[in-house]
Amino acid sequence: ALFDVNDDKSAEALAELGDNACYFRTDVSDEATVSANIKAAAEKLGGLNAAINCAGILGAGRVLGREGPMPLSRFETTVKVNLIGSFNVAKAAAEHMQGNEPGEDGERGVIINTASIAAFEGQIGQAAYSASKGGVVGMTLPMAREFARIGVRVMTVAPGVFHTPMVDGMPEQVYASLCAQVPYPSRLGTPQEFADTVAFILGNRYLNGTVIRVDGAIRLEPK
Repeated sequence: ALFDVNDDKSAEALAELGDNACYFRTDVSDEATVSANIKAAAEKLGGLNAAINCAGILGAGRVLGREGPMPLSRFETTVKVNLIGSFNVAKAAAEHMQGNEPGEDGERGVIINTASIAAFEGQIGQAAYSASKGGVVGMTLPMAREFARIGVRVMTVAPGVFHTPMVDGMPEQVYASLCAQVPYPSRLGTPQEFADTVAFILGNRYLNGTVIRVDGAIRLEPK
């Protein structure tokens, strides 16, 4: 089940995933919509055992830019999508998962959030983004501890510089410079490498309450 606001991209994904996949147009910052769509997805799929939070926006901009201070609305929107959106999905998913039949080790479900290495070494112009992703990191352990009693694990992946649609239109020189900043391998991460990390977390029940960096050993410079 895909939750997104991009109808066209979601339609492309559904075509690749096959007949069992479904799409629910969802603004993750809207609590009521998330709750309703989690229930609808669980009914359509016959259950819910895993929830992967990937929604995110950059919200780039300096706090004090050339055109003046950052509008509070930009900061708020970034936090609403990246942090509150992740909270809404995790909360609604856990509410459903607690009713699942327990499996091995009493596990009833897994929630995986997506942060960013910017949560740890945010660059100039990333105050809103880093704050939102830092919040995702910060709620990982408390949630994992709370949900332990219902057998639901909570993990977070913090990707480094990955090849996403956001870099498709990037000038070649800028792209090459970005790759060169990654110690090894000196390239951008791939969606498959992110997916492999998620699959590993799903399969390893002893992973809980922590953050895994997937970043080729990069540490972001101040700017």
